[in-house]
Amino acid sequence: MADPELEAIRQRRMQELMAQQGVGSQQNSEQHQKAQEDAKREADERRQMMLSQILSTEARERLARIALVKPEKARGVEDIILRSAQMGQIVEKVSEERLISLLEQINTQTTKQTKVTIQRRRSVLEDDD
Repeated sequence: MADPELEAIRQRRMQELMAQQGVGSQQNSEQHQKAQEDAKREADERRQMMLSQILSTEARERLARIALVKPEKARGVEDIILRSAQMGQIVEKVSEERLISLLEQINTQTTKQTKVTIQRRRSVLEDDD
């Protein structure tokens, strides 16, 4: 075999290996992504199970309605409730009235202040005299 032939064989073999690794890495990334999705789904299921044990049915329904409108607010309320339960501050099921008072407390703490400032610019064509 001449050197150019050997070099061509080497290049073909390298391309084959690279193609196999590309397929393998693609499969690994798909498996990794699937594992992450499974872990996230399991965490959500555990979270919902814990909330169902902590909240009364009316409170769960209200929280679900809030989640439809403002998912980030519902998630924050869920986090607060779960943290309180883990710290032992919640000893009985959270009723709808208690959930409403918790929501009111959160609303007063997170009210956004809006400030509007108007800056008037003078036109170059205006005459002041």
